[in-house]
Amino acid sequence: MEETIAGPEAAQIPQQRGESLLETAVRYAEERHWDVFPGTWLEAVDGMQRCSCADPACDAPGAHPARPDWASQATGSATVARRMWQKQPTASILLPTGRTFDAISVPETAGFLALARMERMELTLGPVTLTPDRRMRFFVLPGGAVKIPDLVRKLGWLPSSLDLITLGEGGYVAAPPTRFGSRGAVQWACRPTPANRWLPDAEELISALAYACGRDR
Repeated sequence: MEETIAGPEAAQIPQQRGESLLETAVRYAEERHWDVFPGTWLEAVDGMQRCSCADPACDAPGAHPARPDWASQATGSATVARRMWQKQPTASILLPTGRTFDAISVPETAGFLALARMERMELTLGPVTLTPDRRMRFFVLPGGAVKIPDLVRKLGWLPSSLDLITLGEGGYVAAPPTRFGSRGAVQWACRPTPANRWLPDAEELISALAYACGRDR
């Protein structure tokens, strides 16, 4: 398995160093052919990091869409991405789901348990992110979000009984190195590499993820 992490300590996960948000967003579009769009950003207010949306109670400071038409703003063009981040170099990097990938979101503890199980099963993973709010998001082929509820039921679980969230059309994920206020940055638990350019189908991962979420309840 490519670049997986053996334990739940966020500090163990390799970080992207010395690379600007602009450079990273352009690389995602250029190398992975992912659509990207700039979200909100962090601003220093009275010595505190606040979201540019100006909501003091923002639950994802600096890591959510900045405008309601964000879906139409998303681009797979490296040139357009460069232009957008040049206007706001500190904007977060957001990736729409339901286009080049869907995502399955589970709690961090369940995610690491699933990673260990997948390694024993010798499954090929796509990229996996770890967020500061202690969630892991597994990238799968588009269309996976629609299939997940039925797949979970076939495994003997009620979808509502598991803390397993699907992100498909109309959703998005925050990409590394986007920061969530003072809570830290999104990181890769399984980095994008040439080896995982081809994403797994949700059906390949759901057994391990559902099992881990059931254990984590």
